[in-house]
Amino acid sequence: MQRITATLVACALLGGSASLEALAAEENRPQQTQDVQMSDPKALLAQFGAKIFGEKDFTVLGGLMREDYIQHNPLVGQGSKGFKDFFEAWFKASPDFKFELKQIVSEGDKVWVYGTYSGTHKGDWLGIPATGKAYKFDAVDIFRVQDGKLAEHWDVLDVYSLFKQLGTIN
Repeated sequence: MQRITATLVACALLGGSASLEALAAEENRPQQTQDVQMSDPKALLAQFGAKIFGEKDFTVLGGLMREDYIQHNPLVGQGSKGFKDFFEAWFKASPDFKFELKQIVSEGDKVWVYGTYSGTHKGDWLGIPATGKAYKFDAVDIFRVQDGKLAEHWDVLDVYSLFKQLGTIN
């Protein structure tokens, strides 16, 4: 089921639609993520979203993200290790974490996505003790691709909405 969900995420990120036959074919195709460098930024981000956000599988990170990944969000550490540490903590705090893709655009070595992050705050995260509250907020994530891997990231998040839903601000 996780692979089907990941396939649907990948199809959405690529901006296409998938037939049941295509989903079945994808389900039976061997995975080729670890050592494959993708030249299409949309395809790279689709694979990244499917594996990391869909399956919560960090074993493929080395094939999708540069080790020296530059992160412009001050909450997230630098490099692929900083990314992994941040999202492992988020997934642990929100076991039902989801990302709903609304739009993806690519130009040159940049690709950006607009979507909605959601989950239930069941564990400590960002220094905020578990509230048990559901949250849903919009974000724009922009990535730069270099040598077929994610190399740099910027984002704009609706943190006001997030913190209001968690009850940390009025």
